[in-house]
Amino acid sequence: MPWYQLESAHDPKLDELARQYDLHPLHIEDARSDDEGVKVDSGVNYTFAVLKPVYLRPDPDAPTEEMPTFTAIDIFAGKDFLITIVDPMCPATNEALERARRDGHDDQPARLLYLILDTIVDRYFFAIDHYDDRIDTLEDAVFDSPSPEILGQVFAIKRELIELRRVLVNTRDACLHLQRDPNTIIDPEHQLYVRDTYDHVARLLDSIETQRDLLNNTLDIYLSSVANRTNDVMKVLTVLGTIALPSIAISGIYGMNLKGLPFEDSPHGARFVGFLVLVCTALLLYILRRMRWF
Repeated sequence: MPWYQLESAHDPKLDELARQYDLHPLHIEDARSDDEGVKVDSGVNYTFAVLKPVYLRPDPDAPTEEMPTFTAIDIFAGKDFLITIVDPMCPATNEALERARRDGHDDQPARLLYLILDTIVDRYFFAIDHYDDRIDTLEDAVFDSPSPEILGQVFAIKRELIELRRVLVNTRDACLHLQRDPNTIIDPEHQLYVRDTYDHVARLLDSIETQRDLLNNTLDIYLSSVANRTNDVMKVLTVLGTIALPSIAISGIYGMNLKGLPFEDSPHGARFVGFLVLVCTALLLYILRRMRWF
């Protein structure tokens, strides 16, 4: 069975293969679309699949970090041919094709398609582990030193998880289509294998929901920490303002140039007033301490 591997959907070779194997024009259009999602569709004598492998690449905003990135692999699997369109620079697609060549059989296109799909799904577990590590780091940072940068990271991971969940939901639907549609290339022998892959996708979706809950908890902890810090600052400012009240009140009274104030004509009046301010401030500090304000 011939296996045609193309590096671009815009390769003229694909048009020749489309005429040779009667590939539907809509499937060719989907293969050449840059924003096509995960899907599986059945042609007259073949199965067309668009899959989204994930791999980790350095984050341009943080060179020391890695971020999950999606690429596309288009597959036309017929009973007597196999066409794959992959990015040669993507390690995830290369791993899937190498496993298919190693463990598959040229006369079993159903097995080749299953091996490619299963390898792609297994790589999602690495992405889930990656997010687990990032969320654990964020949780520690929120407790130690909450900052606006941490809040930005929380929202960034939430957006990435939404994208990952969208891809996995479509992958789950694709696995379900391969199981239920009698026109797909998947024969009864490989139905059980595809069902196992479907179970893996379901577990991945459960893990994403758990991670989203953890992120929401992290966000709640961050907001609580910021609110507690604001309360502490306001408490300190309130105590300082309360302590300053006696000196403000006494200096205000003596600053009004009224007649008949105590110690007005005494040569030691300033000392007496200063001592009075100190006594009132100390008494107020004692009262606040007894009330456990600080």
